[in-house]
Amino acid sequence: MDGIGRPVEEGHEYEVSIDAKGAKGDGIAHVEGFVIFIPNVNVGERVKVKITVVKRTFAIGEKVQA
Repeated sequence: MDGIGRPVEEGHEYEVSIDAKGAKGDGIAHVEGFVIFIPNVNVGERVKVKITVVKRTFAIGEKVQA
């Protein structure tokens, strides 16, 4: 937690499952219910993501190559 109630922090990596596709085609995952948008992934994929931006209600991350 970042002290404001967001369960992810910028620069940290998380293992997530892609649950859905957003309107712009980004993958959508969740960490403790918090939405993360990740480009260039497919629904059903399990990926490691590095958080690049954290906003009040969502975050943006990028897939980390294994």
